[in-house]
Amino acid sequence: MNAGPAITLSYLIAVLPLIPATFCIVELTTAMPKAGGVYYFLDRSMGPLLGTVGGIGTWLALVLKVAFALIGMGVYIGLFVHDLPIVPVAIAIAIALGVLNLMGSSTSGKFQIFIVLVVILILVGFVGTGVPEVNLSHFSGYFGAGSESILSTAAMVYISYAGITKVTSLSEEVENPEHNLPLGIFLALVTAILIYGIGTAVMVGVVPMEKLSGDLSPVASVAGILFGKVGTVVLSVAALLAFISVANAGIMSASRYPLAMSRDFMMPSMFQKLGKNGMPFSAIIVTIGSIILFLLLLDTSKIVKTASAFQLLMFMFVCIAVIVMRESKIDSYDPSYRSPLYPWMPIFGVISGFWLLSYMGIWTKVFTVVMFLIGVVWYKFYVRNKVGRSGAIYHIFEKLGKSRHEGLDRELRGILKEKDLRKDDPFDQLVARSHVIDVVTEISFEDIVERVSTLFSQFVPESYDNLYRQFFEGTVVGVTPVAHGAALPHSRVEGLAQMEMVMVRSKSGVSVKVFDPASDQEEEKTLHAIFFLLSPLDNPSQHVRMLAQVARQIEDENFMNNWLIAEDEQQLKETILHNERFHSIYVHKNTPTEKLIGKPLSAINMPKGSLVALIRRGEQTIIPRGSTIIHENDRITVIGEPSSMKVFHKTYIN
Repeated sequence: MNAGPAITLSYLIAVLPLIPATFCIVELTTAMPKAGGVYYFLDRSMGPLLGTVGGIGTWLALVLKVAFALIGMGVYIGLFVHDLPIVPVAIAIAIALGVLNLMGSSTSGKFQIFIVLVVILILVGFVGTGVPEVNLSHFSGYFGAGSESILSTAAMVYISYAGITKVTSLSEEVENPEHNLPLGIFLALVTAILIYGIGTAVMVGVVPMEKLSGDLSPVASVAGILFGKVGTVVLSVAALLAFISVANAGIMSASRYPLAMSRDFMMPSMFQKLGKNGMPFSAIIVTIGSIILFLLLLDTSKIVKTASAFQLLMFMFVCIAVIVMRESKIDSYDPSYRSPLYPWMPIFGVISGFWLLSYMGIWTKVFTVVMFLIGVVWYKFYVRNKVGRSGAIYHIFEKLGKSRHEGLDRELRGILKEKDLRKDDPFDQLVARSHVIDVVTEISFEDIVERVSTLFSQFVPESYDNLYRQFFEGTVVGVTPVAHGAALPHSRVEGLAQMEMVMVRSKSGVSVKVFDPASDQEEEKTLHAIFFLLSPLDNPSQHVRMLAQVARQIEDENFMNNWLIAEDEQQLKETILHNERFHSIYVHKNTPTEKLIGKPLSAINMPKGSLVALIRRGEQTIIPRGSTIIHENDRITVIGEPSSMKVFHKTYIN
């Protein structure tokens, strides 16, 4: 601890490059919640070469950190069991954690939560008791070690924070990642800053720095002074649990890198193999085997410190990745969280990373170069001829007259289909007010586009000619999504106040020739459902989310059957509404709905967050207003949040 009492400052300085990197990682994770974390972000933003370097290097760094954590446990075990063979014990624990991970992410995740909670509770007790015992005289000569020592120490302890974003490599296994991942990562960052900042201050304040220097178990030593022998035991147990937590999280995270890379043909296909619990069986086995190999052959306590520089470098690239993704202007890049103060926040992340990197030792920098070269060699001899993908950076190059990779846009659209809509996305309202054309005779696709373009041109600020061209050409050249007997012609219109949609059904089917970019051939498709969507020009991400939601509904195995048997306009609309977000009921006497008869909608006390979207009266479909009177035998469709629909169901259906 060359920084002396300023070790507390070193920990605070060390976190500076991580803060912008964390903001950037959260943005990328909410846009692309896929296994692989840093690898996936770098690959999709800057291409497979950097993706290979980031994937292999981060995997190696995580494996080394796990090995170091397992060895670190030996120091605390040695306080109670003398002459214990550390390496065999570390190997046994590695195998046990590997078995735990093979049992499933739920099991290992619950184990992880339990350990972390116990450790935090013990540390809170340690800090709470230690603060009153702090002797301020121990901080005299705070800057005596000099700025060089303080900064070099900061560079050394940086790796203490590196595990905060490990969860991103498991993001596709996280429920509701757009909400839970940012919350979890930011809470972890704040908790780490508080624990390291206050914890080191308590340690220095209780025990003079000259006594702490060279102590391999400083927390236990300080606890012994504060609580006696019991304190030493309890804090040693906490340290053991913390090391186990680091090792378990490292194994969970590291094993997802070979899995993600094998999906992209950058690692052997064996790593795609999943066990009965959906765990990456081969990836976990190889990760555990590598940890054991490192434990047997290397001095991990020295190497892990050098690996911190590589992780710092990867975080700097992550900051650059956010700039690339934003400047690529890909509509389907749709993070639910955006890093603040763009572009200054990611730029600060890069600059501060270089600054901290400059204070790391020469061997640390050499090791980083070696890890980088390992990735480059693997790319050259294994990956390059197997992958034809490029990153989002080519979308920027397009502005300079070079190529772009359309596959990334398709992939991001696929990710959007796996997500749910945002809270303010008016999908149900869009469906409720959409126009419906039910074709009962044979008709060509060109005639349908003509009818829809004529209809749209009556109430949107776009000419018939432009609408026809965009809808027709977009479909035949393969830009329009076409699958499962349905098509989604779409466009964005300058000056449009809100999204508009026209739904077309043809029971007999409409034939259209579509160019398939994947096969580079023209194919003939028969369509029964066509959804024409227009959106304002200023919200491209929402436009893509709405398309993705329609596509998600179309892919439901019951959709086409329900679409074809729907009896009227209202039932057609109901086929693409969220089942949990709408109810359709008939208004009859002698039922709970009787109290609605004769009342205007404005007088009906609807559950908060819900509204009557459609009324079917005989052969007529009515778009309701506040003054609309409910009649007996009306069929009304109500939309709203799932919680509101539960209240509505209980009030009018049960």
